[in-house]
Amino acid sequence: MIRILIAEDQRLLRGALASLLDMEEDMEVVGQAGDGQEALDQILSLQPDVCLLDIEMPVITGLEVAERLKAQMAACKIIILTTFARPGYFERAVKAGACGYLLKDEPSEKLAEAIRRVMAGHREVSPELVFGSFRQENPLTARERDILRLIAEGRTANEIAATLHLSHGTVRNYISETLNKLSAKNRIEAIGIAEQKGWL
Repeated sequence: MIRILIAEDQRLLRGALASLLDMEEDMEVVGQAGDGQEALDQILSLQPDVCLLDIEMPVITGLEVAERLKAQMAACKIIILTTFARPGYFERAVKAGACGYLLKDEPSEKLAEAIRRVMAGHREVSPELVFGSFRQENPLTARERDILRLIAEGRTANEIAATLHLSHGTVRNYISETLNKLSAKNRIEAIGIAEQKGWL
């Protein structure tokens, strides 16, 4: 029996997925989560074989859940579910060790078959998502991404400098370079561009 956990913030979709997968003779939905932190907690406590993770979830995203599970060497196989081929997400999912990257509107029998193939050691990816992921490489360095994340949290340049042990001038230079690379008029626009492309 394949034990499955479903992490999806839309309750109706989560319930529908659970009902459909529970109808499969070799599958059992052992847990459901409405946000990323709840998903992470349940995966660590319930130890499911497979977790279906929505990317866009409250508290922490599905990609962050996958990245933390990889860091903790969790045995659970991750299948990312998404509604769109946002550039950068596919790359992050692969780096996080996801075994599948599928569209939410796949037919239930196709999803069930993908779960079986993942359990057999294969990778499953919707072709539309792969083709949608081909794009320019992330132009931001790791340091620039760190600084942009801190800006997104509402930190000032002085606070960022203290957090990262950099001078105020160095932080301002990084911010200026980031704006140039993203062709952004200001910090808010830069955050929006980087998030849309999956670069944060």
